[in-house]
Amino acid sequence: MHKKLIIFDLDGTLLDTIGDIAEAVNQALDKCGFPTHPRDSYRFMVGSGIMALFERALPPEERTESNILRIREHFLPYYEAHNADLTAPYAGIVELLTTLHSRGLKLAVASNKYHQATQRLVAHYFSTIPFCAVLGHREGMPVKPSPEILREIMASAEVGDTQEVLYVGDSDVDMLTARNAGVEGVGVSWGFRPKEELAAHAPKAIIDTPSELLSLL
Repeated sequence: MHKKLIIFDLDGTLLDTIGDIAEAVNQALDKCGFPTHPRDSYRFMVGSGIMALFERALPPEERTESNILRIREHFLPYYEAHNADLTAPYAGIVELLTTLHSRGLKLAVASNKYHQATQRLVAHYFSTIPFCAVLGHREGMPVKPSPEILREIMASAEVGDTQEVLYVGDSDVDMLTARNAGVEGVGVSWGFRPKEELAAHAPKAIIDTPSELLSLL
């Protein structure tokens, strides 16, 4: 598999962020008078951007635009202050990124997490990795599975051939994003979603450890 550019999802792929996300949403729900959720249930709420996350966290009968904006108002300052309390890279990720860079591959991040937090977390946990692009969701841009974010990264990395690009992620959204962009997708089983969800979208491969990506390449 000859590739020039490897693009990674962030949450559930490079970083285990679920603890800090759960804490931040739960405190926002509590402040607004809504019931909170067990940490593990957030694994199935994340992945489509923060507005979708807030909508899914609210009771079905309370999923109004005004309630979503209320949750956002409480979530953002708390998460900005606490987004690295419980978050950590998955085992073997830093070594994987270091090895890929040493082999001359271009590396990038494409996340549905809002842009500011995406950039801040990547800078905090992967300061030694020279990513060619780190993009989160920005206002006015479509969220994944729209392929637009991958196309933007390919353009900035000056890699025009989709056959030279690999996209790595942990969810159905990621596998659909790869397909929509016309690039090969690899699913990771250590993230937030079950292996069956990844397999349903027929990725190039599903890997159980970061080092397996090196073997694929």
